[in-house]
Amino acid sequence: MKKDGHIHTPFCPHGTEDLMEEYVLRAIDLGFDEISFTEHAPLPEGFTDPTPDGDSGMKLSRLHSYFSSIDKIKEKFAGEISILTGLEIDYIEGYEKETERFLNMWGHLLDDSILSVHFLRTSRGYTCVDYSADVFGELVEQMGSVLKVHEMYYETVKAAIKSNLGNYKPKRLGHVTLPRKFQKKYPLEQQAGSLLDSILIEVKKHSMVLDFNSAGLRKKDCGETYPPEDIVKKAQLLDIPFTFGSDAHAAEDVGKDYDLFLRYLA
Repeated sequence: MKKDGHIHTPFCPHGTEDLMEEYVLRAIDLGFDEISFTEHAPLPEGFTDPTPDGDSGMKLSRLHSYFSSIDKIKEKFAGEISILTGLEIDYIEGYEKETERFLNMWGHLLDDSILSVHFLRTSRGYTCVDYSADVFGELVEQMGSVLKVHEMYYETVKAAIKSNLGNYKPKRLGHVTLPRKFQKKYPLEQQAGSLLDSILIEVKKHSMVLDFNSAGLRKKDCGETYPPEDIVKKAQLLDIPFTFGSDAHAAEDVGKDYDLFLRYLA
């Protein structure tokens, strides 16, 4: 089955205004059999978004409209393409109970979901690790090195894998190498391979799926997929399954670099 399992929508506060229908038509045009709309879920109750515009996730007040819009799209394109209702859930250290409550309330409406880490908790509060190169640089300065930022990220990912978020916890792990988004500007002083190896072991132990996210290829300071080919090959040795995800925030990006996904997994 040709599937793009990571697609955003006009409900994304930091995305585009492209209509859901435009994403679907693009997928059909490219011959996809199935897509998942996986919009950024509302952030946990009580959590303050550290990004300047506070636009990391959709507002809770828009969630009903989001689900309703997908239901209408499903009906409109029934028989042409399979469309899944999904969310991208943020794991935020210290907000596990709030996230579990959210999933217990809304999880029964989901066909698909992704568990992702965007926020790191430091002594100064929370930082969105992929917001911008400048913010990443401030985090490097605070932590003392690029490697320490990567180490903190990977330890948080491991915590996400091990977390108890209830029966509706996502089974797919998103962009495990996200700190490499700015690697051309902030290259690693040394490799963090052992930490990534330990993440793969935990993914296998918890029977999770990895998101093969092609968005990094479209980021000027990255130039690779999340995860890159060497990590994909290591995951394959452990028989860890992958789902392709364009992480499209615009209709034109649906299915981008699917051929590379097939090549890496060949």
